[in-house]
Formats: sequence, C-alpha cells, structure tokens
Amino acid sequence: MLQTPDIQRPPRELVEKLYNISAATAAGELGHLGIRNPHLTGLTTFKPGTKVVGPALTLQCMPKREDLHPVGEYQTPERQLHRHVLYHTQPGDVVVVDARGDMMSGIFGEMMLTYFQGRGGVGVVVDGCLRDYPEAQQLDLGLWLKGVTPNFHVQTNVFPHAVNVPVAVGGVLVMPGDVIIADDDGAVVVPVALLPELVEKAGEHAEWEEFTRMRLAQGGDLRKYYPLDDEARKEYEAWREEQE
Repeated sequence: MLQTPDIQRPPRELVEKLYNISAATAAGELGHLGIRNPHLTGLTTFKPGTKVVGPALTLQCMPKREDLHPVGEYQTPERQLHRHVLYHTQPGDVVVVDARGDMMSGIFGEMMLTYFQGRGGVGVVVDGCLRDYPEAQQLDLGLWLKGVTPNFHVQTNVFPHAVNVPVAVGGVLVMPGDVIIADDDGAVVVPVALLPELVEKAGEHAEWEEFTRMRLAQGGDLRKYYPLDDEARKEYEAWREEQE
C-alpha cells in the first residue's frame, strides 16, 4: 500500500461549536478576519437541506499522462489514490477533491461513497463530478459538486496524484485539516488558526441576527435593526440579558 500522510484534526469540541453557524455567516465573519474569499466557488449542493461541519481530507488531481495512469480501473487498485484518501476517514470528516473542474470524471462512485459513510464520513466536496448519483443521494452524506457523470474515474483528463496535501477547490486554497462548513448556500473553508476567533465572532453574529430577525418580523425599521444602531444595540443587550 502506498504511504500517504494523515491530517492533524482540530479539537472536536471546537469544531462542534460551528454547527449552529451557517456558511453565509462564516463567510462574512471570515471576511472581517482577513480571508477575502473562503467560498469554494462553483460548487452546488446536491443534497438540499443537508449541512456538514468537519475537517478536510484532501485529494489532489493532476492532468492525466497515460504512461503513469493504468488503463484498467481494477488492474492495480492500490495505485488509485482516490481510494487512499478514504482510508484516513474518521467520524465527522469531509473529503475535499481538487478535480481541476473536470466534468468527465466520476471521482467517487457508490461503493467508495458507501465505504466513506461507513467509516463515519459526513460530506463530499468535489471540484468536479461524482458518478452513481441516484445511489449516492440515498446515502447519509452531504454532496457539494460541480456536477454528476456516468463516467468512471479513468474516463477522464485527470488522475489522482496526492493525498492530504494543499489543494485548490473552486479557486480557493484548502489545507488538510481545515474545517469545512457547507450547507445550501455552498461550502466555506475555515483555516484552523482562525477557528477560535470565528467561533466567538460568528456566535455573537448569529445571536444578534436572531434578535434582528424578530424585530424586523414585528415591523421594525430596517435602518435601525440591520445593522443595529446605537439604540437598537441597547435593546439587543437588554434582550440578551433576559435570554440568559
């Protein structure tokens, strides 16, 4: 078996604090923290209503060169690195694939995805396609993709090159172990070093948005409550004390 590096996962209790944070809130707060674009652009949810938060296992694909890539899918299966990234799966992981935007290749199919789910994986993010979508959508996995295809992963212009290395997905850098927050708005990457600050800032953001939503539903003035002006901020602080 080829040797591939494992990832350093952030503390689980820190990751779990992001479950109540939407991708949109995370993207906005990361912008305030200096990350210009954390959104993995061009990927769409193929399981509406699903949300995942977890550390990224990464798979990097490169342009195909026939002398390095066997023609037969099962001829030398242990050379197929799309298998190897899944071997590292721990409960709560999200597999993130730089497929170079290739729309010909089904990076994973039903069997690989079933294995991933069985190991505790929760989400699949591919800058490209999956195959066996009718079966894949029945699995308990979130799916963020550019599309689907009937093609095997070898019917393609790319091949799996490296596992748990930095990858570019949707034009954004994802490091192994970064946390992915993905929901119906899309997938966002959270740098590990910013996790504690994001938890604090996004938690506060979600809280005042709850207050704002309530006031706007009651007919409150948009100019006063979104964002909060000084008077609304005092109302919010009083409301927050009551909630506590």
